[in-house]
Amino acid sequence: MAEPAVSVTPYWELTFDADGDPDSGKRDRLLAQVAQHHVRDLIVFAHGWNSDRSVATRLYDRFFAPIPQLALAAKIGYVGVVWPSMRFADEPIPDFPRAVAAELPRRPALDKDTRHALLETFPGRATVIDQIARLLDQQPCEEAELEEFGRLVRMLVDVVPPGPQVLFAADTLAEGVPQNSPDMLSGPVAAVCEEFARALAHLDAPDRTPDGAPDPVSDGAASFSLPNPWEGAHELLRQATYYAMKRRAGTIGERGLGRVVGQLAGRAPQVRVHLVGHSFGARLVSFALRGLPKGVRTVKSVTLLQGAFSHYAFASRLPHDARAGGVLEGQQNRIDGPLVCCHSRHDSALSTVYPLASRMAGDARGVAALDVGRMLGAKWGALGHGGVQAVPGTRSFKLADALTAKLPASGCVNIDAAAVVKRGGPPAGAHSDIVHRELAQLVLAAGRIK
Repeated sequence: MAEPAVSVTPYWELTFDADGDPDSGKRDRLLAQVAQHHVRDLIVFAHGWNSDRSVATRLYDRFFAPIPQLALAAKIGYVGVVWPSMRFADEPIPDFPRAVAAELPRRPALDKDTRHALLETFPGRATVIDQIARLLDQQPCEEAELEEFGRLVRMLVDVVPPGPQVLFAADTLAEGVPQNSPDMLSGPVAAVCEEFARALAHLDAPDRTPDGAPDPVSDGAASFSLPNPWEGAHELLRQATYYAMKRRAGTIGERGLGRVVGQLAGRAPQVRVHLVGHSFGARLVSFALRGLPKGVRTVKSVTLLQGAFSHYAFASRLPHDARAGGVLEGQQNRIDGPLVCCHSRHDSALSTVYPLASRMAGDARGVAALDVGRMLGAKWGALGHGGVQAVPGTRSFKLADALTAKLPASGCVNIDAAAVVKRGGPPAGAHSDIVHRELAQLVLAAGRIK
């Protein structure tokens, strides 16, 4: 039953396809066996962007490892959710060995491991991926070639996909209509690429601290150079694929995991479920709340680790638009416990690049106008950078204080985890620096698991 890559037991794996359909054998095994193992608390973890199952299971093994010693008397079961997502191979994961050759090509060329991941994540698009790789390798100087690159990227990720995924890309609703068309996939490609290139130069600047803020010991002088738009084109591809992963995460959460948790409540109503998600996995487990059958109250906590979606997702009204609200408005009330959101200022994937990629058409601010130190209040900020916003009653704690205090029994709770979530280089920063004993302790505290 237990997968050999994960040391804790009992452990089950849940696998979903891009439309949220589960591997029925693995789902049925979980439903049949969880009661047999007398599980009282079931921790369900959904990964974010990973290139394959092996990376996901290594994450689960590392994150779950300290839990048995932290809760000796608890009867805990573990579930690892595996879903079709990917990461670019040039993004290091702290404490994890590289899954690729040590020497990666300098951006913007597409390395072979990322190319392979694209082929697996977007089946049937081999010709499009080959054309994208050729343009990134050749970097032609004509603007028309950048426009062609943008057309190929839009084709790759299916801006308006067939099937159920089309309904799950939005973070906000304006008068009931999903707002899900980011400027990066509809605006002039050359301008978008230049903007991403400037953002990357901002993150790579030698006079910046690891979280992107100005270095106080530097004089702030930086050599002037025009950004290479093909650096930005590489980032456009990265962010467009992540847009597709964001859409999938919502689909799988509501249509897949939410339904399975409902089935589990019917088969083993005594089991207390605790949902944990990293990055787009945080979006997946949050959308699972929307997919719960009516009356199911077995989810006792939700812990979001560096959530890669809007900090207004749970709001009833947006501060900048009273007609609009979050796509998950009120879903925290489906939890018989708290929704705990960890954030870190060291997460440059969410502090600088995410707001650029998430802007809607009509917002004309460029990267030069983005003050990284103020991104908490930005219109397009992410949960993993500044926590839940515009939800009345939300409590806030430093991580150390949260581990010694009694957490609220319900509602949204923001946890500043920057004290441990702090390692990682550009472009993602500390986005994947989540394997820490303190964060495992937080999951137990949120779920009142002892």
